[in-house]
Amino acid sequence: MTAVTAYEMRGQEPTHHLSDELLMDYASGALDEAGSLFVASHLTLCPHCRARLQALEAVGGALLDDIEPVSMADGAFDAIMAKIDAAGSANENAAPAEAERVVDGTVLPAPLRKYLGVDLDGVQWRKKGGGVAVAPVPGMGPEANAFLLKVEAGRAVPQHSHGGNEFVMVLKGGYSDASGHFGRGDVELADDDVDHQPIADDGEECVCLAVTDAPLRFTGKTGWLLNMFVKM
Repeated sequence: MTAVTAYEMRGQEPTHHLSDELLMDYASGALDEAGSLFVASHLTLCPHCRARLQALEAVGGALLDDIEPVSMADGAFDAIMAKIDAAGSANENAAPAEAERVVDGTVLPAPLRKYLGVDLDGVQWRKKGGGVAVAPVPGMGPEANAFLLKVEAGRAVPQHSHGGNEFVMVLKGGYSDASGHFGRGDVELADDDVDHQPIADDGEECVCLAVTDAPLRFTGKTGWLLNMFVKM
């Protein structure tokens, strides 16, 4: 793979952003491990969302200052600290590192690289057919599902809807669907109301980070067959 310079990595800033709900859940620690990794990876590439997160955290801090203190039950403090320690241990790799946002020769955001242990050129792919390959993100909890998705240039992911939520962020290349065009750093947030068929840009493979909380449902002409044999 050709090395990517820091200048090329900066490029154009993302134009498709995280929702306020996702940012608030991230700030409050309400996201699961896969969701936290997804948000942290986007934050490393998106100054706009970093600024929004800081504003939300400031508002949250101001609201806490206005809350009247109440007495805690015996042992409550120790229980809270234990939960914080557990959450910090599970998600320590998901915190965006300021100094690692742009590094010469890298494609993957720092939080994602920490989980994978390699950059994009070291990923082991599993071919799914039709120019599509996947690679699971290791180290996720049992309820978390995060994986890399690679689509050959000009090829399409089979048309599908979702059994739940699907978060997708472009890491390399780009794709288009009925919602528009998505390039590096852009995110697309889909739920069970969305039925789409992303098509990779011509000239360059498209690589994305995907997080789902339910299997995809293939809906095209051969969707019934794909649903029997292909799990993503």
